[in-house]
Amino acid sequence: MQKGVDYIGVGVGAVIINPEGQFFLAKRGPKARNESGKWDFPGGGVDFGERVEEALIREIKEEFDFDIEIIELLDVCNHILEDEKQHWVSPTFLCKVKGGEPKICEPEKCAEIGWFGLSEVEEKELTMPTQNDLGIIKDKYSNGLPNFY
Repeated sequence: MQKGVDYIGVGVGAVIINPEGQFFLAKRGPKARNESGKWDFPGGGVDFGERVEEALIREIKEEFDFDIEIIELLDVCNHILEDEKQHWVSPTFLCKVKGGEPKICEPEKCAEIGWFGLSEVEEKELTMPTQNDLGIIKDKYSNGLPNFY
């Protein structure tokens, strides 16, 4: 049985902002679970018995080898991919960098990473949850992002 396919999966995402106000994005690799080739605010699956916040911190460390601090819950997205026959429920958290420099630790799942300004993020081909999160960020922070640092 596969989560997200045979039953609804629980994922978690991070909108990570650096001190310069840029957003961390990852381009999904050829072996990504879904939406391969698209850019997204990264995250991953939640294991049974794991709090979503713990899963997010673990996933970012495993996949990109840096530490984050969760600031607040941004939204919960229904990630329904009819063409891929997948269904995920994914809370996304606004986060800041706590330490370390991002690097790709799972190259089969991630093709590229980078820090991007808001206008650069808007120009990327984004995953469905990232499009959703970007819309919320633009609405909620229309007067500018808060300074977390």
